[in-house]
Amino acid sequence: MKQALLIMDMQRGIVDRFSDQAEALTATIAEAVAHARASQIPVLFVRVALRSGTPEVSSNNQAFASIAGSVTMDETGPATQIVEGVGMRESDILVTKRRVSAFTGSDLEVLLRSLAVDGIVLAGLATSGVVLSTTRQAADLDYAITILSDGCADADPEVHRVLIDKVFPRQARVLTTREWIEAGC
Repeated sequence: MKQALLIMDMQRGIVDRFSDQAEALTATIAEAVAHARASQIPVLFVRVALRSGTPEVSSNNQAFASIAGSVTMDETGPATQIVEGVGMRESDILVTKRRVSAFTGSDLEVLLRSLAVDGIVLAGLATSGVVLSTTRQAADLDYAITILSDGCADADPEVHRVLIDKVFPRQARVLTTREWIEAGC
């Protein structure tokens, strides 16, 4: 199995909402990125960004309609830039999505196929957002999925716990970053 590590929504406009968890999460993700690079595992950074004027946001979509009205999420704005400290390099692949799942409105699936990837390792913010949505879609697309339990976080710790302990194990391997590294993945 060939894996890719997906670092999802670790962008200024989202990380800033998790100030109490951001430093530890960033350090954990940087450790996963360093391991992936050393193991020749492709690393892809995924962000959510909208076009100027947000034409892709429907008023029927509660989450995105509120974002469009309150935060500038355009592709060049500071809120959509990957935070420093997670190990992104200028040469890395940056995937821009238009919805919650890393697959929706992006070219992620094309990139994974081109890289001959059949397994993905997920980390990022938030557990109940991009991690959940991407897991569900990836399972339907027949990817082998690993979720780094300490490489994601949620505003509600109980929601994070339920997803990590009860929901995700039905469709994914759930490991800490250390367990993933020690497993030689």
